[in-house]
Amino acid sequence: MKITHVESIRVHVPAANPPFKWRDGLAGSAPAGDGAVLRIGTDEGAEGIAFFARPGAAVMLDDLVERVFRPELVGQDPLQREWLWHRIWELDRIHELPLPTLGLVDTALWDLAGRMQGLPTWKVLGGYRTSLPAYASTSTFASVEEFLDVADQCLALGYQGIKLHAWGDARRDAKLAIALRDHVGDDVPLMYDGSAGFDLPDAIHVGRALADAGYLWYEEPMREFSITAYAGLAKAVDVPLLVAETSDGAHMNSADFIAAGAATFGVRASTNLRGGITGAMRTAHLADAFRLRAEVHGSDLPTHHLCMAIPNTTYYESLVTATTVVREKYVDENGLLHAPTEPGIALPAGLDYPAALHPFIGTAA
Repeated sequence: MKITHVESIRVHVPAANPPFKWRDGLAGSAPAGDGAVLRIGTDEGAEGIAFFARPGAAVMLDDLVERVFRPELVGQDPLQREWLWHRIWELDRIHELPLPTLGLVDTALWDLAGRMQGLPTWKVLGGYRTSLPAYASTSTFASVEEFLDVADQCLALGYQGIKLHAWGDARRDAKLAIALRDHVGDDVPLMYDGSAGFDLPDAIHVGRALADAGYLWYEEPMREFSITAYAGLAKAVDVPLLVAETSDGAHMNSADFIAAGAATFGVRASTNLRGGITGAMRTAHLADAFRLRAEVHGSDLPTHHLCMAIPNTTYYESLVTATTVVREKYVDENGLLHAPTEPGIALPAGLDYPAALHPFIGTAA
């Protein structure tokens, strides 16, 4: 079997309704625009697809397919995923591929593998579980009162934990974190995501508040360029750190965070920032060797498969972006995400990619 065609297909991505915000300094939800589907087809009719919905995705993927992906992939065996994963990293050496595009080919090939075997991709990966608890991952709301009200709604809907994306103001965020713990009591798992808003002194201030309030993990308070800064943070605070979400290098970079003692809770795994499904699984196995967690980032469909295949992940991240909370359709009343049952990753096959793809989009920061 050989790859015979590699296509970039534009799809309309509707805007979030209502729109939402992230911390000060970051853009909020994207307006409606063009996303893109990478479609890889073969001489035996098997195909796999991956969805790309970042701003500018369509233009970016069109260019990459023409210049990089099609010349490299046509004529290759789509089942040699390890070889092709290495080839994408080789190509990145010269082309400097945007981080979210490094895993697109790999994700499409894992989709193809599942379709060929008539199995959901998580089973092709080996499979570990059939359900996982979900936590509510907030966007950024206007006030402490709004955050507390959203938390009450999330818990009433069955969510089994809450993660804050707050304002990016260390003093204000620390007060919010304490107020949320006081509001929900000691038994609700709480997490905090700084969305890379702080320097080391402010990160320490927030981290000490989170430790006092018994937060489960502290995620990405600083840009992930300086592993030394993260190692210093780990020494200065008692709250466990979840790191390496947006840093380039997949498991290779995650290894340095772990070796430096900076991953005191674990590392992030995802398809769109960690080199596709192969990169995510390598990251998870690396973390497991050190008895650390590999928490899956985001809420798109490939994420569902990672959640069922990675043994050392704790929760599914379910995005909550409105002050009137509607539970995500993939999460049940008991706060559980259940394993996909359709072959592959369960995106629509063929060339008909309607706006119904919207639930596939991962938007967690």
